[in-house]
Amino acid sequence: MTSLLRVAAQRSTACVETTRLPVDAPAHKPVGPRFNAASNVWDADGLRRLLASALAGDQVIVVSNRAPYTHERVNGAPRITQPASGLVTAVEPVVRACAGSWIAHGSGAADREFVDAADVWQAPPAAGGFRLRRVWLTPDEQLGYRDGFSNAGLWPLCHMAHVRPSFVERDWLNYRLVNRRFADAVVREARCADPIVLVHDYHLALVPAMLRSQLPDATIVSFWHVPWAHPEQMEICPWLPQIVEGLLGSDIVGFQTPQHQHNFLDSAERCGNAVSDRVRGAVVGRSHTTQVDAYPISIAWPSAAQMKALPSIEDCRSRAGSTCALPADGKLIVGVDRFDYTKGLVERLHALESLLESHPQWQGRVRFVQVASPTRTTLPDYAGFRQRVFAEVDRINSKFGAAGQGPILLLAAHHDRAALNELYRAADLCLVTSLHDGMNLVCKEFVAARDDEQGVLVLSQFAGAALELSEALIVNPYHTAQVADALHRGLSMASGEQRRRMRSLRATVKSGNVHRWAANMLLDVAALRASRVAHRAAPLQSRLSTPLAAGAR
Repeated sequence: MTSLLRVAAQRSTACVETTRLPVDAPAHKPVGPRFNAASNVWDADGLRRLLASALAGDQVIVVSNRAPYTHERVNGAPRITQPASGLVTAVEPVVRACAGSWIAHGSGAADREFVDAADVWQAPPAAGGFRLRRVWLTPDEQLGYRDGFSNAGLWPLCHMAHVRPSFVERDWLNYRLVNRRFADAVVREARCADPIVLVHDYHLALVPAMLRSQLPDATIVSFWHVPWAHPEQMEICPWLPQIVEGLLGSDIVGFQTPQHQHNFLDSAERCGNAVSDRVRGAVVGRSHTTQVDAYPISIAWPSAAQMKALPSIEDCRSRAGSTCALPADGKLIVGVDRFDYTKGLVERLHALESLLESHPQWQGRVRFVQVASPTRTTLPDYAGFRQRVFAEVDRINSKFGAAGQGPILLLAAHHDRAALNELYRAADLCLVTSLHDGMNLVCKEFVAARDDEQGVLVLSQFAGAALELSEALIVNPYHTAQVADALHRGLSMASGEQRRRMRSLRATVKSGNVHRWAANMLLDVAALRASRVAHRAAPLQSRLSTPLAAGAR
């Protein structure tokens, strides 16, 4: 299967300098061998060189709830699948480039059949050759840790999507238990006393402090993929002090945007026992200092060979037109999301309805294809939300449909990368109306797919990506008329303006790709580890008379 998110990793021993490069640095000012020499873009090979030089080939362990691959059996035959997940989309190219280890929940029905005695599956060379160590959870543990505390508690708490979070003592106890199990798995996987451990997302907030007590010399980086809301909202969680304390076991805590970074600094200070240093971007505790920074996440930029392997724009357009009965002069809008209440699906349906009412010339000429991958199907809030979306689709299709053909096609199923690329390349407009999003990688995937420099991106101001992708049409998803106007403007936009905007968007995503995201964090790790080595090597008298470096406290 052709994938925009697969970049071949080749080994190299070139040296890499360790100055962090801002995301908005000019593309014409490459910083040494950190970039692919041909394209001035970070790639998997540059990331591998970084690990081999600035980090001296140190062991890298990635920890997350969701695994990059699961094993299933279909009609008795084994099948490897890749879950639909923004985290997996972003992190998998990194761990492949690192050839490291990934620790995750073994959720596939056949996962136990494909591990060794240490619960490890060795990913094949085509996937980068990394180790996937699986952690097993009982149904009760999954219910409390994942469905309960993580997804019914922390998820709605962090997203300002007006769903009441639920916090239950039993779920919290399961959350602590499972976090301990993940921490123990990291200790078993560590080949040295000081590995680099990258802990991902809100499911595992307690792991860093647990690791700090078991691997005191490890360099621990936590990345919080979702928003960190205003501190007063976060304090709804009864166990917020423990969550903050867990994250502060890290050497570095990363967030998607500066606002999320500052919100966390506020929360850390309000929880006590630490002081937020706004100048240094750090939280200073009694025995440890944690660097807090913003690292906007991204996707792997596709190579020329990968783009060449994709079907042509014309073929994609033809197939999409047949699927949704698009007229010859019609316009195609696409949305790609998980079936989640934070994504603004109802709001975008209302905006489409408003477009067709206020600009009747689009009736019969616009088709909206919404891919909505099922998620969290056992949670009541999600079941009710799905019913509401289906009802709105039926209502709007009945209102504007002709001979049974309405303007909306809702595809409530997982679609693989090849199918999504076809939709992206066929679309006249991609609609992203998140009510609150840490980043949102769909908009970046759409931009990467459009090598024809056509297509319009309509993007919510409440998605972290809006800070980077200023050439999109930025909208307030709660303002139905504004989104409808943006849809009309985007569908009417001249080819020349589309090209100017898309060219700028593509330059931004290409430069600020996922390997650059990882490299910026790992360069900070390298600087931190170098300061520790220098501190240990300094004479005792010098150490007594010189303030310690932040990461060495």
